[in-house]
Amino acid sequence: MKKIFITLLLWGFVFTMPSNAQVKAENNPQGDVTVYEHDYIVKVGDKAPDFTLEMLDGTKFTLSEQRGKVVMLQFTAGWCGICRKEMPYIESDIWQKHKDNKDFVLVGIDREETKEAILPFIEKVGTTYPIAMDSNGDVFASYALRGAGITRNILIDRDGNIVMLTRRFEEAEFKALVEKIDAMLE
Repeated sequence: MKKIFITLLLWGFVFTMPSNAQVKAENNPQGDVTVYEHDYIVKVGDKAPDFTLEMLDGTKFTLSEQRGKVVMLQFTAGWCGICRKEMPYIESDIWQKHKDNKDFVLVGIDREETKEAILPFIEKVGTTYPIAMDSNGDVFASYALRGAGITRNILIDRDGNIVMLTRRFEEAEFKALVEKIDAMLE
């Protein structure tokens, strides 16, 4: 009898939990925002939140100035093991293939690290694509919950709309990202 009660209790808990696809966040440090799958606060179809960040070379990058181009944002950090695993694939399968295409922009956005911490990290990983510094994490927090994990990729169409969101580095999802970029640039 005790086992049946515990089983029913657990099943009741599972079926009354909200779906991770869309949950109204309570006690959320970012306020009352809708949280989507993988702790994103944006979803496919949304206009990508605009921002301006300083690049490692000292220039400025403003997302809204990229209208008319396919844009991929990759949120990363030197302390992120999954990022270190993913970045060589972004380098070879996306950046090297499309870096000379004037209709494509790829920007890695390093979250909450100093330039001094970022430089040895990207050198060790072998990344040559442009990296911006999100020193206080505010740009990240306009796309996902401030404390949410990375690596994350956001693919944005020529009109500034989000067309794909990824989280972590999963082979099938990464392959779909590569194929989506290739198709958008045909």
